[in-house]
Amino acid sequence: MKITNGLSRRSVLRGGAALGGAALAAPLYSKSALASSGELNILMWSDYLPPAFIEGFEAESGIKLNYTGIGSNEEIINKMKASKGQGFDIVSPTNNRSLQWGPLELLQPFDLTRVNMDAVNPAMSQIGETAWNFDDTGSHWLPHIWGTEGVAYRTDKFLPEGDAPSYGDIWAEANAGKTMGRPHSMMLGAGLYMEASGEMEPGSVWAAYEDEETMRKIWSQISDWCIERKGRIKLLWNDADTQKNGLLNEGVIVGQTWDGPPLALKTAGEPVTYQAPKEGAMAWVDGMSLPIGAENVDQIYAFIDYAYRKEPAGKAIDDHGYNSPVLGADEFAGDAYKKNFAEAYPGNSLAELNPWPAEAPWYADVRTEFVNRFVSA
Repeated sequence: MKITNGLSRRSVLRGGAALGGAALAAPLYSKSALASSGELNILMWSDYLPPAFIEGFEAESGIKLNYTGIGSNEEIINKMKASKGQGFDIVSPTNNRSLQWGPLELLQPFDLTRVNMDAVNPAMSQIGETAWNFDDTGSHWLPHIWGTEGVAYRTDKFLPEGDAPSYGDIWAEANAGKTMGRPHSMMLGAGLYMEASGEMEPGSVWAAYEDEETMRKIWSQISDWCIERKGRIKLLWNDADTQKNGLLNEGVIVGQTWDGPPLALKTAGEPVTYQAPKEGAMAWVDGMSLPIGAENVDQIYAFIDYAYRKEPAGKAIDDHGYNSPVLGADEFAGDAYKKNFAEAYPGNSLAELNPWPAEAPWYADVRTEFVNRFVSA
């Protein structure tokens, strides 16, 4: 499968984003470029900017970083719609949301002459130049952090059958009352499991993105299946902290999660791991975008310069647990990162990633109907 926003299964690592890359040309960053002081207002995923990263940026630049954490793309979009694009200098939409953002006209293009684009994986930066190039005015999106959604579990309380876990483990009767997931994506995972187990025609989940009639037919089948098994789910999450808490304190032994939270726990020595499931992990790239009301322009580009440097990007990996598009950033992550990455994506797991397809507004709206049906059941 390949989607139209420029990210294919194999392209996530093209250029060595996670495994190291060739030496780069001299970056645009300089001390003088960061000597602007002032402040910067960022609306970003709740675990993406570790305290050490913020402290390093503020100490070096003199810029005060005001960080508002969020847990979903819907929250970003709703805040921007409500404020008409005002109040923040940087927001962080996921790569597959371009079809929803374009018509809103709440973002402005970057001045790429002020960004060291050679620092990042070209397959990821290309997403902004294609899918986020609204009205041919330039890229409205830059890659920031990438990862996957798959299966996390307690190594002391759960053992998958075979070489890899399955999305079906979240819904299995044997694990009833000890599993978790995010409603809309665990339902999609359930669909992939239904395909793999012969309960749904292969390719159905991705065909649902093509038109509303097909989507309603397929998601009706998925939602009925999930509602029948809803009583087996212990916890529904919507952010990184809830995932961590579920695995540590809420009795969850297996769940469908992002890669970052469980791998951060694993790095900290907890009996938790994360792995791409048999059906394929779902890949995404979260980015940086400029709202039309962004005010602190020099500070924005100072932040991007800092975020696109290998050392701060790499050191942050050990705290947030995700992956960086910055070439060579992994060289500055700890040894645990390389070990965790290899164990999370063994064999041909990277070749079998499922890039999350671009979501049209109609798709998001209809999916919300089915998600609400499931949650309220």
